[in-house]
Amino acid sequence: MGDTILLVGHGSRDKEGNDEVEDFADYWRSKRPDDRIEVCFIEFAEPLLDAGLEKAAKNSERVIAMPLIINAAGHVKMEIPSYIKDARVNHPDVQFIYGRNLGSDELILKLLRMRMHSAMVSLDMPDPKTTGVILLGRGSSDRSANSEVAKMCRMVYETSRHDLVDYAFTGVTYPRLESVVQRMVKLGMMQVVVLPYYLFTGKLIKRITKQVARLQEQYPQIAIAQAGHLGINDNLVELMDNRLAEAQGTTTTPMMECDGCKFREIAEAHVDHNHG
Repeated sequence: MGDTILLVGHGSRDKEGNDEVEDFADYWRSKRPDDRIEVCFIEFAEPLLDAGLEKAAKNSERVIAMPLIINAAGHVKMEIPSYIKDARVNHPDVQFIYGRNLGSDELILKLLRMRMHSAMVSLDMPDPKTTGVILLGRGSSDRSANSEVAKMCRMVYETSRHDLVDYAFTGVTYPRLESVVQRMVKLGMMQVVVLPYYLFTGKLIKRITKQVARLQEQYPQIAIAQAGHLGINDNLVELMDNRLAEAQGTTTTPMMECDGCKFREIAEAHVDHNHG
């Protein structure tokens, strides 16, 4: 019996991205050999969230769902809590706890700065005053999630010597990467670092690589470097350990505000009514 930790990845159409989530789970298990850690995905990969919760509930007194996701948008605020709600009905003898997403944490900032430094090294360490940085997020229809990208952008700026740090999104919302690179060129930047705000690889990371190559052709007078995604490392393990410790210290109060949130329940009821 005891606890089962359910690591919830986003899921990708690209197998390499899903494999990287599984690899992180293996690495985390190696750091926590006494814990039972399972993996599921919100979409695009098996097992999906409902199956993951069902499996985790077997032989468990408590299931701790841990979203391996940076910013809280619709999946984190609505979809995961809804599945957890169903799991509580299906398994009334099992306690389900919902841990927090990673968020704009100092450990994520540390990782971004490491990736940014590596990109600067690849450019032969140019003057940061003439090197623009673009924090490139996924993009969401959730304004709050997009604002978290802007917040992290400010954190990167305040902990670096770069005069110009901006943000862009790969989809859904604006500005997009091409527009921000164009703006930086007009402002006189001699180099640009594109800093993906992504945990793991996948189709979007590969699309970004193609976009950066095309932009380099369009602006041969400047050097453009793509930093690596955050990936598997001890900083991410430490952050997951911190989020897990928060959740394990919880009894009846959920760690995620949207787990049991009345506003979410009202929204769900409204959707059910409209589709009834």
